[in-house]
Amino acid sequence: MIQLKGIAAAGGISIGPVYKVGSEEFVVLREAIKWEDIGGQIQLFEEALIKTRREIIELQKRISLDMGQEEAQIFDAHLLVLEDRMLIEEVISRIKKEQLNVAYIFSEVLKKYINVFLKIEDEYLKERAADINDVGKRILRNLLGKEKKSLEDVKEKAIIVAHDLSPSDTAAMHTKSVAAFVTDIGGKTSHTAIMAKSLEIPAVVGLESVTTKVNPGDILIVDGSMGIVIINPDEQTLNDYRQRLEKLKGIAERFLSVKDLPAATLDGRLILIHANIEFPDEVSSVKLHGSEGIGLYRTEFFYMNRKDSPSEDEHYQAYKYVAEALNPHPVVIRTLDIGGDKFLSQFKIPYEMQPFLGWRAIRFCLARPDIFKLQLRAILRASVHGNLKLMYPMISGIEELRQANQFLGEAKEELRQKGLKFNDQLKVGVMIEVPSAAMTADILAKEADFFSIGTNDLIQYSLAVDRANEKVAYLYEPAHPAILRLIKTIIDAAHAANIKVAMCGEMAGDPSLALILLGLGLDEFSMPPQIIPELKYIIRAVGYKAAQEFAVEAMKFSTGTQIEEFAQNKLAEILK
Repeated sequence: MIQLKGIAAAGGISIGPVYKVGSEEFVVLREAIKWEDIGGQIQLFEEALIKTRREIIELQKRISLDMGQEEAQIFDAHLLVLEDRMLIEEVISRIKKEQLNVAYIFSEVLKKYINVFLKIEDEYLKERAADINDVGKRILRNLLGKEKKSLEDVKEKAIIVAHDLSPSDTAAMHTKSVAAFVTDIGGKTSHTAIMAKSLEIPAVVGLESVTTKVNPGDILIVDGSMGIVIINPDEQTLNDYRQRLEKLKGIAERFLSVKDLPAATLDGRLILIHANIEFPDEVSSVKLHGSEGIGLYRTEFFYMNRKDSPSEDEHYQAYKYVAEALNPHPVVIRTLDIGGDKFLSQFKIPYEMQPFLGWRAIRFCLARPDIFKLQLRAILRASVHGNLKLMYPMISGIEELRQANQFLGEAKEELRQKGLKFNDQLKVGVMIEVPSAAMTADILAKEADFFSIGTNDLIQYSLAVDRANEKVAYLYEPAHPAILRLIKTIIDAAHAANIKVAMCGEMAGDPSLALILLGLGLDEFSMPPQIIPELKYIIRAVGYKAAQEFAVEAMKFSTGTQIEEFAQNKLAEILK
């Protein structure tokens, strides 16, 4: 029996045989071609690009139906690679100049592009190499007329073991045949981790050498909640985990029994549980899982996978639809948050050495009032159709909040001049995700109607950790004492000013930390819809005073690991 510790990417327990996936490599021969064959090779390249594009769009459609629009959006980056004129023109130019076969030329250009991105220090851009490699292999496969062995071919229930899994690989998984997956590399926020959560299958990543330690036919236990993988467990360990698995199934049924009930503690404190969405058609999932509103409506989707910018009316219709569908429940719309890990081609954002510290989110919007005010007008117009609220991302200080509100005032005046109705008392909130905002929360609270804590960025900025870099992923600790202290500072400052505090980052959807956040005084939780029943169950199982005492105890520990273990043990008691 061998036990390995990796990164917990998607919760749950699975037991099953190994299905080992090897990396796909192509042998591409270097062949000279005649001058008159150049046109045919270029045509072959264009046909491969068209076929690849069709494959990706088809895959994207299927993922959207099976898992949701947010997961399907992962493939937008793949489509952008297919539209990269520099890459395409370099291939065509070299075919003409060198008179060599297109498969060889393309494979050489592909290697060059991947190496360029791998050498870049910025970890986000490094990660783009995986997208280029995934698309490149699709194109090569189509150029060579090869068929890929798909994970769709897995017939029996098995645990996928791989060095890494591309988004395409993960998308091909079916929960009927894939019990879990484990990989050598990857982090909590990798594409494969996102897919696993959506598929609701356990996953452990960042195991470093699991592929060298397992063989086909081995039995694995995958504990996606603890980040543990056990190879060929003994009978006692196997029985223990089988019992835990049965227990988890019963607990899941208990969660569903409370999904439509209010999230009220045993002593009567009402907590609001909201959902995060990206697309209007996610409203059905929001209602299905018992959400009491939308705490984060991301708006970047308007700009994805298109060359032009959306009109004010397109924005308005989308916001109006969600507002009416959820009325009277609140819908918090976050203004455009691009830059960092979200690049939109139509805006031609220049390359930056440190994109997460650069021209992004509210900084971009304030520099582009034409884009910003268009969205603000649309939100204002939609505000008469339901309980809409407005939220600015990445506010770092009071000056930015005031400047944003100035543009909001201008947008209101423009609508008045046109005779268009809007809610003049629209609530305006601030997303707290920058340490400077957390430390000046008392100042921001005087001019904001509410706060929402964006923990994904707050954690990485506060701990100096790139959450997409598997080499430092172990340092990304939501339960780190520094993070909990910052959260407490934010909540106390807001409550002193008599405003509410929500949390919409991944931390809000972590069941093991729910009691601590509740005890710190958090008013609202916002998360992916499928997690809502479990959070409601936890909150309904404790008293607020008891949660406060628990939070005080948790804050006495000196490390995030200790706090997390303490929280998990308490959660296990509740779920007995």
